[in-house]
Amino acid sequence: MPFTQDIAATYRRPGAVVRRLAAAGHREDRALAIIMGACVIMFVAQWPRLSREAHLSGQDINGLLAGALTGWLLFAPLFFYFVAWIAHLVGKALRGTGTSYDARLSLFWSLLAASPLFLLLGLTAGFLGQGIEQQIVGVVWFCVVMWFWIASMLALYRGVAA
Repeated sequence: MPFTQDIAATYRRPGAVVRRLAAAGHREDRALAIIMGACVIMFVAQWPRLSREAHLSGQDINGLLAGALTGWLLFAPLFFYFVAWIAHLVGKALRGTGTSYDARLSLFWSLLAASPLFLLLGLTAGFLGQGIEQQIVGVVWFCVVMWFWIASMLALYRGVAA
């Protein structure tokens, strides 16, 4: 199934989608591709906000984009690998049966599946600026990521249908 259909299906049954992805085998190249895809989308989502900031402050847009590129494509994947490792340790401490790959897949897929909302967050920040609207979209994005991640972890570590 194409990733776009998997993303749409994740909004209905996140646990089932990630279980199907995990059943395809432990492939670190797939996990890396998923997190890099999510980070590329998150970088692209920053463009409207950075453009607004450059226009209002008179800064060079290229410098802002270079900083965002470095952050999202170099440091963010490393950070998410670390967070997934911590989640794996927590899952094992709670007597889960998943592997560290399952923890990575759960987190990485949750970020990619919620990326349409992150794009909306970027547009909101770019067109409206900081305000209650941006906070609402940010909270919705965060809650959706957490819902996907928790449901995925339960599905892979406990076998709970979510």
